Amino acid sequence: MPILTIRRLTHYFGGLKAVSDFNLDLEEGELIGIIGPNGAGKTTVFNLITGVYVPTSGQILFNGHDLVGMPSYHIVSLGIARTFQTIRLFKDLSVLDNVRIAFFSQVRYSPLAAILRTPRCVAEERAIYERSIELLRIFQLDRYADQLAKNLPYGEQRKLEMARALATRPRLLLLDEPAAGMNPGEAQRLMELIQWIRRQFNLTIMLIEHQMRVVMGICERIIAMDFGAIIAEGPPEAIQNHPRVLEAYLGKEAAS
Repeated sequence: MPILTIRRLTHYFGGLKAVSDFNLDLEEGELIGIIGPNGAGKTTVFNLITGVYVPTSGQILFNGHDLVGMPSYHIVSLGIARTFQTIRLFKDLSVLDNVRIAFFSQVRYSPLAAILRTPRCVAEERAIYERSIELLRIFQLDRYADQLAKNLPYGEQRKLEMARALATRPRLLLLDEPAAGMNPGEAQRLMELIQWIRRQFNLTIMLIEHQMRVVMGICERIIAMDFGAIIAEGPPEAIQNHPRVLEAYLGKEAAS
C-alpha cells in the first residue's frame, strides 16, 4: 500500500481552480519532486496535504488515515512534517528553542508535572534537549544554539527549518523550495544532505523546487504541474525534454 494516496484532489479559491484532479500514489521511501511555473499549484498541494486548506473535493489518505478536514497538529502527529516556501521560524526564539518546540506532540508529562518539575518531567526535558542538540549538530547549527533564529544567515535558517521538521519524527517530509536563494555550492551540499537524511531517518520525501539541477539530481520521479493540473509525470530523463513541460516553462513557440 502506498504511504500517501491522493485521488482527484481539487481546490478553488473563489472562482479560481488552483488544483485540478491531482492524483498521486507515493510509495514508502520514495524521493519525488514537483515542478512547474509560479502559480502552477505546487504549494497549494502541500497546503492541502498538511491541513492548511480543506480541499473543495478529493481524497487524501496517509497510512490509511483520511486527512481531509483534519487539523494540522493532528496531521503532524501522524507523521507528516514540512518546511515552507517563505521561511517560518520563531524568529525571536533561540535556534535551540525552535527545535525544542517541535517536540510538543511527543511530550507525555502533564501541565501539573511541569509546574512541580517532577522527575518524569525533568527526564523528558533533558531527552528533548539532547535530541535537539543532536539535530542541530547534523545540520551544523549547534554553534548557533543560543542565538536568535532571526540572526542566522538565510541559508542557515533554511537548514533550521529542516531540523525543526525532523524533530517531529516524520515518516513523510515535504520540502517547499529548500534550495531557494542558495548558490550552486550550497545547493550541492543541500542535495547531499537531503539524500543523507532520507537514508538516516528512513524518510519518504516530496520536494518542490525551481533549481532544476537539484530536482534532476536527486529525485527518482518528477511531477510537472501547470495551471493546477498534472501535465507530465515520470523519471527525470523523461521530464526534462517533455514537450508540455518545455511549453509551460518556455512558451509554445520557444518549446517548438
